[in-house]
Amino acid sequence: MKVKICGLRRAEDIEYVNLLAPDFIGFVLWPKSKRSVTAEQARQLKNLLHSDIQAVGVFVNEKIETIAMLVEEKIIDVVQLHGDEDLAYCKSLREKISAPIIKAVRVKDESSLEGLEAFPCDYLLLDTYTPGQYGGTGKRFDLNCVQNLPKKYFIAGGLEPDNVQDVMEKTQAYAVDVSGGVETDGLKDFAKIKAFIENVRGEKK
Repeated sequence: MKVKICGLRRAEDIEYVNLLAPDFIGFVLWPKSKRSVTAEQARQLKNLLHSDIQAVGVFVNEKIETIAMLVEEKIIDVVQLHGDEDLAYCKSLREKISAPIIKAVRVKDESSLEGLEAFPCDYLLLDTYTPGQYGGTGKRFDLNCVQNLPKKYFIAGGLEPDNVQDVMEKTQAYAVDVSGGVETDGLKDFAKIKAFIENVRGEKK
């Protein structure tokens, strides 16, 4: 199972992940998020990131041209759509970029997972539905909803070192995605990231 550490904002965060080697990291490129970074900050952080780790740009209802530019400039390697982007939006984006696309789905119940095979994305990301919010709530959803999805998927929402193995046992997720669960006082915590990755991979760093 792959690991994504999301919401990196500081040079120290990059140092942590370069040492611990998750598969993906996330830059939140949405100004309303408490973990947001600007495109220029993401560029600077990406320059520090080990080349084996893929940088995911997290967007909420962003202009397609902006995303395409960030991909072209190699600031991000993977695009995550975490807003209200519909089928037409995804098709238009797919025509402009070759980078992998992750489409986030806010899971309320089993009906939230219907019709997803139509989206021209490479992966799905399942996060917890919270009214009026686009994720980052730190809450879990009912894993029993996850059955026979048409694409590989990431699971997010309320994950932390102590409960990630439960996700691994109950789902066939391609990857687990954590942000707040590896923070202390709003900042990424090396020990928590280390414990999270070790619990997923079953190996000590």
